[in-house]
Amino acid sequence: MKRFLIAALTVGAAAASAQQPAATTKVGPTLIKNATILTVTKGKLENADILLMNGKIAQIGKNLSAPAGAQVIDATGKYVMPGIIDPHSHTMIDAVNEGSLSVTSMVRIHDVLNPTDVNIYRQLAGGVTSINVLHGSANTIGGQNAVVKLKWGRPVEDMIFKAAPPGIKFALGENVTRKNSQTAAQAQGLPLRYPATRMGQEEVLRDAFTRARDYKATWDDYNARVAKGEKGLVPPEHDLELDPLVEVLEGKRFVHAHSYRADEMLMLLNVAKEFGFTVKTLQHGLEGYKIASEIAQAGTGLSTFADEWSYKVEAYDAIPYNVAILMRHGVVATVNSDSDERARRLNIDAAKMMRYGGLTEDEALKTITYNGAVQLGVQDHVGSLEVGKDADVVIWSGDPLSVYSSAETTFIDGEIFFDKKKDLAMRDQMAKERAALEAADRGRRTTPVIP
Repeated sequence: MKRFLIAALTVGAAAASAQQPAATTKVGPTLIKNATILTVTKGKLENADILLMNGKIAQIGKNLSAPAGAQVIDATGKYVMPGIIDPHSHTMIDAVNEGSLSVTSMVRIHDVLNPTDVNIYRQLAGGVTSINVLHGSANTIGGQNAVVKLKWGRPVEDMIFKAAPPGIKFALGENVTRKNSQTAAQAQGLPLRYPATRMGQEEVLRDAFTRARDYKATWDDYNARVAKGEKGLVPPEHDLELDPLVEVLEGKRFVHAHSYRADEMLMLLNVAKEFGFTVKTLQHGLEGYKIASEIAQAGTGLSTFADEWSYKVEAYDAIPYNVAILMRHGVVATVNSDSDERARRLNIDAAKMMRYGGLTEDEALKTITYNGAVQLGVQDHVGSLEVGKDADVVIWSGDPLSVYSSAETTFIDGEIFFDKKKDLAMRDQMAKERAALEAADRGRRTTPVIP
């Protein structure tokens, strides 16, 4: 039985790797013709064409001419939209949390990304092109995030979205106080990790940023003296914990904060105001609708679930109209997955926002494209179909807001990273390979295998 499992896993790995583009692939131009183009920011274009060249969107319009050597795709009856952006993901990482301390701003998700995670390929098959890979929610101040493009088959460095500003994960509520794990630790005679309450979380935030502010002042004083030409100065010691927090104070690093309850979100917004920085996104934010005006006034976005709640007490007050209420108050809102599996169906989660709150088609699409780009600071590069933006484009069999549609071709920077036709064609090959492996396995057996 074990050998059969190994054989099956081998076939699965071979199938996934079969579509991996070669690292040396030179991307030529592609002209997609006769499609319904959902630009997201500039409306819907019927029977229109889009030209991808040199990794960018070169032209959008009718009756475009294909340049020499271009790949031409007839998309009659099909839809084209921007690649989906997932603003909250843990794909590509195995150990999500460094949970030993209350503040772990020194650790980096970039250091533990796994480019062979098969969920990259599966999400490409769902039209996803960019994800915000976040540290977990075990700490009040967690680790640094990584924004990546899902370039299946490439090394990690090729996947890093270079244009994305750096970010960091914060967390509030039960995941930080760790009520269940703390109780288990007590039973084993182990020390508790501070904080164990919400008021302790606020103190951790205030303490960390007080130290970061003082640390910044020390460096500012040193740099000012250097600029004046003073000699013999000894620079302050670098602090890997405080360096990222200084970047937050300077507006150079985005804060993405796990939160559920309205009171804890307000607390964080007040602390941020006290120290002079802006929280870029409240993650989950299931009670955001209760304080929509306050979130909008703070200039903060919110990324939430379409309909995931009641799995713990914190989530009991969630409603399906959260996104619509927030958007009507001027909040940049998105729908995220927080799941390797749900990420493949974010188009359907966006469609639910039309049912719950009456969002328009473009508004619903923004929750999984343009608004996510804004939350990650990459709206000038991705999130909508506009000339000059990155060619992160997906061809759908039909309206992407329909459960009957599927992604057929997914481009990142003008290069195909998922092709449904090739995927289907591989299946006969996979079946033959599996049969050959199983036959070889039976031929090697010398003793009965216990199932």
